[in-house]
Amino acid sequence: MVGALIYAIGDVLLLAGKVSLDDYPKLKMYIKLLSGTERMVTFSPNRLMWGALLGVFATPFVLAGFWQVCQGLQGANQTMVLITTVLFGVASVIGAFVHGTFYYMGEYIQALNKVDEFSQVIIAEMIERHRKVLMISYAPVLILIIIASILFSWLVFNGNTAFPVWMAAVNPVTLTIAWLILKRLLPQSVRDRTEGAGFNIAFLAFFACTTLTLR
Repeated sequence: MVGALIYAIGDVLLLAGKVSLDDYPKLKMYIKLLSGTERMVTFSPNRLMWGALLGVFATPFVLAGFWQVCQGLQGANQTMVLITTVLFGVASVIGAFVHGTFYYMGEYIQALNKVDEFSQVIIAEMIERHRKVLMISYAPVLILIIIASILFSWLVFNGNTAFPVWMAAVNPVTLTIAWLILKRLLPQSVRDRTEGAGFNIAFLAFFACTTLTLR
């Protein structure tokens, strides 16, 4: 729970904010490339640095949370329990890399706003390559979490675990969907302040449920 909370704070530091491109005319022509990340142009170096590092430092705590999940699944098929735990763990390790690289994305965007027109082309190409790396990294994280979530729910539904059967409906994917629905009902100020943190808010809720049910 602590790891997911720290991770969510890192997400907010990296992604929560608003910016008007009218105030940054140099970025206007790259609006499609930036796709919302232009907000990082207003962030201080310390905010970018700690936003990235908090997620990296939080990863061991998240891994400990999956160890707890593994203990709760004991009694089910051992091979499937191991696969589920490993998939969650691998996704977390890769996710730490993805999270940390947003620091460099922020630096690129701020440089894009400061350099001359000739240098902007070079920086834009760097951002484009960086986005490719992010997409390549994000894909396995999402796929692994989806598969692991399905396996978790399947193991709990079939019984023989320490979790109550209703926990089969509670996993990181279903809780992310629930957050996206709930978010629409929240005040705009709350939505702005939690921008980008939805995935880890879902994990926070997931670990809270696993902790309470196991107790």
